Amino acid sequence: MSTKLFIGGLSPGTDDNSLKDAFSTFKGVTKARVMTNKGTGRSQGYGFVNFISEDSAKSAISSMDGQELNGFNICVDVAKEWPSLPLGESVEDEKKRQ
Repeated sequence: MSTKLFIGGLSPGTDDNSLKDAFSTFKGVTKARVMTNKGTGRSQGYGFVNFISEDSAKSAISSMDGQELNGFNICVDVAKEWPSLPLGESVEDEKKRQ
């Protein structure tokens, strides 16, 4: 089972490649993505790293949480799963149906 980690507190200079490199010492990194503003393309200060195994992800959490990356202390935790909306619907549409 794959595990996705939330990485918060990223520096503006952190990109997908540097994020993946920072976690590459832990086996099984499959993907790393820094979330960016669609309009400006600038980092929003957080991202996600995917691991093949839960054990590797847990090891990354215990080793990397609170550590410095590119001059900023990061927080690392298991990413929360959000319910998916049907295509074409917004959060406001979902609230109206409830």
